[in-house]
Amino acid sequence: MRLIFNILKFFPPEAAHLIALHSLKLIHKIGLINLFFNTSNTSNPYSLDNLIFKNRLGVAAGLDKNGDYIDCLGALGFGFIEVGTVTPIAQAGNPKPRIFRLFKENAIINRLGFNNKGVDHLVKKLESRKYQGVVGVNIGANKNSQGDKRIQDYLECFTKVYELSDYITLNISSPNTPDLRDLHSKENISILLSTISHERDSFKDTKPIFLKISPDESIDTIKEVVSSIKEYNFSGIIISNTTIDKSILEDKSYIDELGGLSGEPLFNISTELIHLIREIDTEIPIIGVGGVIDKASFDKKLEAGADLIQIYTGFIIKGPNIISELLN
Repeated sequence: MRLIFNILKFFPPEAAHLIALHSLKLIHKIGLINLFFNTSNTSNPYSLDNLIFKNRLGVAAGLDKNGDYIDCLGALGFGFIEVGTVTPIAQAGNPKPRIFRLFKENAIINRLGFNNKGVDHLVKKLESRKYQGVVGVNIGANKNSQGDKRIQDYLECFTKVYELSDYITLNISSPNTPDLRDLHSKENISILLSTISHERDSFKDTKPIFLKISPDESIDTIKEVVSSIKEYNFSGIIISNTTIDKSILEDKSYIDELGGLSGEPLFNISTELIHLIREIDTEIPIIGVGGVIDKASFDKKLEAGADLIQIYTGFIIKGPNIISELLN
């Protein structure tokens, strides 16, 4: 299986991604996933915000945008899975090429632009899933939506997935949807959170809601975000999305490439942001993501103050065996 993943490195990034996930789904369907991957000894339950996680390692949003692979990813031993980012209307995303793999730096640059099949497709996948673990849904806005329509996009997705998810994440931090990061501002975030908070109150049960933030915001903005989360009684923060700062790359040929940078170069930035927020608030739940590619980086995220950890680039670069490496 390791040979197959090494061969996939020579395929175009999006083709390799689909081939890998389709192969994983097939292996799971015929009941051979335990033969190919070590899924034992991954149980170490952890409780956060009334949810019981099988362990503290999860799949970050972006790996399974449409919920097509929930069951096979869950069978690998993850403690939780976050699907999305999903938008109300299906959209193709930005023109290709839009993913660049930097294997020597364990990094990826992407400018996908919320490509997904739409929230109604995801709803069907959530309804039919067999995986019994924690599943979160990451929601966003369509590219062409602006102003009040953008807020309504979040609201529509939120309402449709609420009862089918264990927690919901508001993605306000992708650098690939124009002006989306403007939602970090005090005025804009108040409008978004108050709208979602009002809708949440219409449901009988209260589920955790997280905010996924950018690593490129000022300290003052981060403080305002934390204050807003507490004001509207949201659960916590996912730290962080990709960075637009390419100066941290050793390979300077990519310094002007548009898109968000993830993987090992992001580790220090995102982990320092966890430290910062822990200084602001010692109790707010934090899901740490960004640059976890081995056991040492996994442990450092936890030591910085993260309650749970997600991986994306590490999984793509190293394959499913990274799960047992991090957890055992």
